[in-house]
Parts: sequence; structure tokens; C-alpha cells
Amino acid sequence: MLTLAIDTSTKTGSVALLKGASILAECFTNAGINHSETLLPTIETVLSVGGVEIGEVDLFALTTGPGSFTGLRIGASTVKGLALATGKPVVGVSTMDALALNVADSTITICPMLDARKREVYTARYRPVKNGMPEKLESEKVVDAEEFLKSLNEDVIFLGDGAKNYVGLIREILPDRSCFASPHLQYVKASAVGLIGMKKFSDGDILELMTFTPQYLRLSEAEVKKVAEAGRK
Repeated sequence: MLTLAIDTSTKTGSVALLKGASILAECFTNAGINHSETLLPTIETVLSVGGVEIGEVDLFALTTGPGSFTGLRIGASTVKGLALATGKPVVGVSTMDALALNVADSTITICPMLDARKREVYTARYRPVKNGMPEKLESEKVVDAEEFLKSLNEDVIFLGDGAKNYVGLIREILPDRSCFASPHLQYVKASAVGLIGMKKFSDGDILELMTFTPQYLRLSEAEVKKVAEAGRK
């Protein structure tokens, strides 16, 4: 099975082509939130390196959030277009799940964190599983960074741009119970999205394209403003 996996949930995007569990090609970009300018060229590059035409792809996998609202929308609309054009299925993968897989060999609780601004982070906790995918202990959520860290009472490995942004706070609150993933493991890998996506596909967990929306976890700034304005009328 050929799987084309895409992540646009953060400033660093990635695209990977997998044949079964083998990575044929993977490319990373650091485009800020301008994934609209880089995503399709990156897809073309990955397909070219892998020697594959888009019509030969059997499955599309993408991160469904949480993460950048703009990035998630770009990824979703791009994959929807490709899936409709080729008639191939799509699976969605949690950004947190993909990050957690980067440190699947951990022996302590895994805690991916993405910056949600306003002193908040998107996060979840995972238990490592020997020779398997980490087990999610709680659903993804958006929380106050300091309050969340103070609620932890276990040894934790942190990763993601939220962990990077709050490294000082983490070390202050959990000085003896925290460690951090290596720099090259701090970002979502499309190859991880593909591996998880294949498992979800085999389980029959396929996205319904017409009704699918990314997992934002909260209202966008524009939506918050709209609600506030409506409340003043």
C-alpha cells in the first residue's frame, strides 16, 4: 500500500510517502503558516523522489489537529481535493498521536505540547507501550500551561513547540521529573502520520470527507470576536 501523509498543523510542515511501513521519501518545510505556498510543491517533490504518480497513491493521511487553525485548514482542503480527484480514502491522525510516536521508546509518560497562545497549550498524556504505539491516557485538550504542569505528579518527557516555548516553566515546576526529547524529535513527522494512518485504515477508521472538519479544540479569534459582538447586540 502506498500512503501519502501530510502535516500542516504547526509552522514546520512535512510530507511523506510510505510503501507499507517503509518510508520512500519525506520532506520538511519551515514555512511559518504559509503552507499554501509550499504544500503542493512539497507533495510533488516527495512523489517524484518516490517515483510515484498521484494516481498510484492508495491512501491519504493527514493531521486533523490540534494545531494552527490556518495550517489545518490548508492541509484539509488540499487532501480533500486530492482524494476527490483520485477517489482514494483519507484517514485523520491526531497531531498529539503523531508527536507521541516520535518517542515511542520512552519508559516514562509522554507529553506532547503545542503552543496555543494566551499562555495555553494543546496537550495530552500517553503511556509508552513496548514495541507498540503509545497509549493515550486522556483526550487532547487546550489548557493553561502553568496549571497543567502543576497538575502533573509523574516523570514526563516533553516534546513539541509548546514544550520548547515553556521549557523554563517546565524546569521550574518539575525540576526533577521532566526531560525533553532530542531536537530532531520535537516536530511532527509526516512518516509518523502515515504509520498511524495505516493502522486506522486497517481498523476501518476512515474520514467522511463531506462532513470532516479539523479538531480545533476552541474557537478561532475571528469566531470569538463574532460571538462577543453578537452578545453586545
